[in-house]
Amino acid sequence: MEKGLKLISFTGAQSSGKSTLLEKCKKELPGKWLFVDEVTRLVKRKYGVSINEQGDDTTQLLILNGHIENTCLLNTIDDSYDGIILDRCIVDGLVYTEWLYDHGKVSKWVYEYALEVYQLLVSKLDIIFYTDPNIPLEDDGERSINIDFRNSIIDKFNRVNGHLCKYNILKGDVCDRFNKILKCVA
Repeated sequence: MEKGLKLISFTGAQSSGKSTLLEKCKKELPGKWLFVDEVTRLVKRKYGVSINEQGDDTTQLLILNGHIENTCLLNTIDDSYDGIILDRCIVDGLVYTEWLYDHGKVSKWVYEYALEVYQLLVSKLDIIFYTDPNIPLEDDGERSINIDFRNSIIDKFNRVNGHLCKYNILKGDVCDRFNKILKCVA
């Protein structure tokens, strides 16, 4: 971060437009950015673990460590970049781990690890874009389409986001959301 590079992330419940916005940023955002796709889906595909409400200790540890790796990427790029834009960040890692802990799917120590990693990484984020979840839940074959799970996750995000100062809500359609992104990263 001493180099003046920015670390920016989208965060929010499943099916709230994060990946769509990352793809739009890849195509249209001026400057030179390193884009990092969602860690959760990568972990699922790479290690064959269950995600969403079927997650467990192993899943969450892999995801949390993925967030650490993504944050550390900032140390590996040079000044020719403006920074890094992440599809998800440690805020997501904490929210989903907390839900799994509340439902007896992860151990207390994994939840406590998530809290520690959150405290370590959240201050490194320059901008956090929370994607407003008031869009239809779509089945992409990987995300959960359980509306009760999604609503519970949204409640947890609302609680955590109230404590974040680098937090920007993205509302409206893709163009409205992208225009706000442009204003914030310019």
